[in-house]
Amino acid sequence: MKLKDEKITKAIIERYMNKFIDNLDQDVIIAGAGPAGLTTAYYLAKNGFKVSIFERKLSIGGGMWGGGMMFNEIVVGEDGKKILDEFGINSDKYDEGYYTSDSVEAISTICSKAVKAGVKIFNCISVEDVMIDKQGVCGVVINWSSVEIANLHVDPLSIRSKYVVEATGHPLEVLKILEKKVDGNLFTKTGKIMGEKSMNADIGERTVVENTKEIFNNVYVVGMAANAAFGTNRMGPIFGGMLLSGKKLADILIKRLKGEISHNQKKIEGIINVE
Repeated sequence: MKLKDEKITKAIIERYMNKFIDNLDQDVIIAGAGPAGLTTAYYLAKNGFKVSIFERKLSIGGGMWGGGMMFNEIVVGEDGKKILDEFGINSDKYDEGYYTSDSVEAISTICSKAVKAGVKIFNCISVEDVMIDKQGVCGVVINWSSVEIANLHVDPLSIRSKYVVEATGHPLEVLKILEKKVDGNLFTKTGKIMGEKSMNADIGERTVVENTKEIFNNVYVVGMAANAAFGTNRMGPIFGGMLLSGKKLADILIKRLKGEISHNQKKIEGIINVE
């Protein structure tokens, strides 16, 4: 069979557009495809929820690829190792409470598991704004990253979701939009982005999980974005906290989404009043 170049083009455009259209309205949108965002997305999709990730870069996986200063090994603690084990990622004990893993194996496996669970990842797309209704944030506004880089005047498109996750790490791209454009304060002590503090792996690993929570109506923070938002320490190339943060947020959102399903079902059955 002779291959036709135009049919290859047609196949790519049709399949991509079908995927894109199918994700115009969903349960959760995650901005940023680092390890925390990918982990959150994996557990959500595994539990049957519709979730997609928008990543401004061509590659996904955030900073995990490079390990520490391009030595492609990462460190996780005891609890983080349990998630590596669940993903089937090899790890070796280095000392009591310290485990190392090949960073390339780790992040490529997490990416693959997330996609196979049903997560849709759209790379080279930036979140440049959010959608707002009376209940709070109800989606995101997106554009090609190349449009942003070239500073072209091209209008964006919008995607609706029940919840939005800020997983852009240090840059806090979504929260900066909220601070600049949306009425109301963030759920921090100051009502504003508090900014990350200097390196302290012990504090950072603990607080990244503690800070994984709702930060604005229908907006949640995960991974390094959580510490940067709530003003606690960075932790460098130890990634157990990132994975645990992702798992914690997935559990929070699963509970909230299941609560909405139960509430709506009761409305249908007439158990509660419909306003």
